Amino acid sequence: MAAKKKTGNALVIVESPAKAKTIKKILGPGFEVKASVGHVRDLESKGWGKAALGIDLENNYQPKYKIIKGKEKTVKELKDAAAKATEVYLAPDPDREGEAIAWHLKEIIGLDDEKAKRITYQAITKKAVLEAIDNPRTINMDLVHAQQGRRVLDRLVGFSLSPFLWKKVAKSLSAGRVQSVAVRIVVEREREIVAFVPEEYWKIMAFLHPESDKKSLFKAQLVRWKGEKFGLGGKFAGTEDSAREVETLLNQADFNIDSIKRRKAKGKGMTPFITSTLQQAASTQLSFGTSKTMSVAQKLYEGIELADGEHVGLITYMRTDSTRVAPEAIDEVRQYISDNFDKVYLPEKAKVYGSSNKNAQDAHEAIRPSYVAHTPESVAQFLTREQQRLYELIWRRFVASQMNPPEYETTTIHIKAAEGELEAKGRVTLFDG
Repeated sequence: MAAKKKTGNALVIVESPAKAKTIKKILGPGFEVKASVGHVRDLESKGWGKAALGIDLENNYQPKYKIIKGKEKTVKELKDAAAKATEVYLAPDPDREGEAIAWHLKEIIGLDDEKAKRITYQAITKKAVLEAIDNPRTINMDLVHAQQGRRVLDRLVGFSLSPFLWKKVAKSLSAGRVQSVAVRIVVEREREIVAFVPEEYWKIMAFLHPESDKKSLFKAQLVRWKGEKFGLGGKFAGTEDSAREVETLLNQADFNIDSIKRRKAKGKGMTPFITSTLQQAASTQLSFGTSKTMSVAQKLYEGIELADGEHVGLITYMRTDSTRVAPEAIDEVRQYISDNFDKVYLPEKAKVYGSSNKNAQDAHEAIRPSYVAHTPESVAQFLTREQQRLYELIWRRFVASQMNPPEYETTTIHIKAAEGELEAKGRVTLFDG
């Protein structure tokens, strides 16, 4: 498969040099690939007051842009390369920031709509990149305006609150659109903690065994006494003295099973990762901080050189709030499960996950391996230890998301003793899933 390249020389502009290297290897001769290294323009900032905002408050909050300091050389190189190119493909990341960068590049280089072609891809693979080259689109101004709105709010909030913090708290502190609200939430929660009045309560656990088998101990908790709840808010569990009285009576009582209830249950299926769940899992399972997780994921997305010089992005785009998965990826993972696991692990129908967040943008797929065939074991030698651990987490989660969940049998035993009711619960695995 090859891109339908027109006559002449085409220029592709991406955000990072690492991504440029991967895409250049995919596209080959006839394409020049350069990196903008992130944003090239930002809001002006001059002096104090309204001039410092870089926003025309009297003209519908129109932003005023300038080239970011230190990016002049990059901008000149991009302009020179674009002047020689017959077509320019703007290929920053497929999100609001990426769309804004593409628009800024178009504006600053001076490209017309016919010459500037916006391309996006969910994964940096040969198939995805070549399909993007063959199917360019115009810049989505709705996304650009969304990014502009966020950036303007950053200025309006930050430039208003930060001087207040310098005066009232300490110099060099900054406040912004997100952290200002987050601080308020933290403060409100802290006030709730300070105002909390602890309430004393006691629990009573009994270690029991069948008369016929004194070694088979199990634990039961007292849940009711004299028909009243025993525990937090219970009538007889509020003080140690009252709890000790109940304990004494139980020590003298016979314990008899009142009922045994068994039921089968299925475990919760594993959904593919989105940005927030990946960060949570990497934190709890790998002890990775948020920035470390995203930095390592960025490298996996931008491309790793595998055997025979193959340069490929190992995962799809890592900034997403959607659990949607491309149909061809579902077909691939189901075939992998069929080939490598017992048939009981493969559901009859593919699993389709809907977003639990009604405000999810659903612009990108869930975070998944670009190719399931690139197993963690097969690519481990080409990755750093951190990359290997995060890639394995993503790969295993995606494969698990299309497998049958575990099945359990839960048993609840209700026991009576004196004037009390105790409850014991247990669970055995019927199918590991």
